[in-house]
Amino acid sequence: MDDKKVGCVVIESENKPAGIITDRDVSMAFGEGKSLEDLTADDIMNRDPHTVSSDDGVFELCATMAEHGVRRMPVIKDDTLTGIITFDDLVVLLDDEMSNLSDVVRTESPAYETS
Repeated sequence: MDDKKVGCVVIESENKPAGIITDRDVSMAFGEGKSLEDLTADDIMNRDPHTVSSDDGVFELCATMAEHGVRRMPVIKDDTLTGIITFDDLVVLLDDEMSNLSDVVRTESPAYETS
C-alpha cells in the first residue's frame, strides 16, 4: 500500500472481493502489538466487504458509505471487481460539480447594482 500510495487493497477470490484491508486496519494491528512481518492479509482483512455497483449514482454511493460507516468500497460490475471508490473521490467529484454549477448560475444571473 505504501509503495502504490493507496489507502486500501481489495483481496480477491475468483474476481470477487473476499476482503478489504485499509491503512487503518494495518495501524490497528500494529497498535495491538502485532508484528506486521508475521501478519498475513487473511489475518487483518475485513471479510465480505460492502460493495457498490458501477451503475450506482453519486448520491447513492454517498448514502451507502454513510449507512455502512466506510470510506472505501469495492466497485462491482457483472459480478466482477472493477475498482474502488473512496469518499475522497466523491468529495472531489462533488466539488467539481458544485464549481460547474456555480459558474452556470453566475453567467445566467442578472447583474445587480451595488450602491
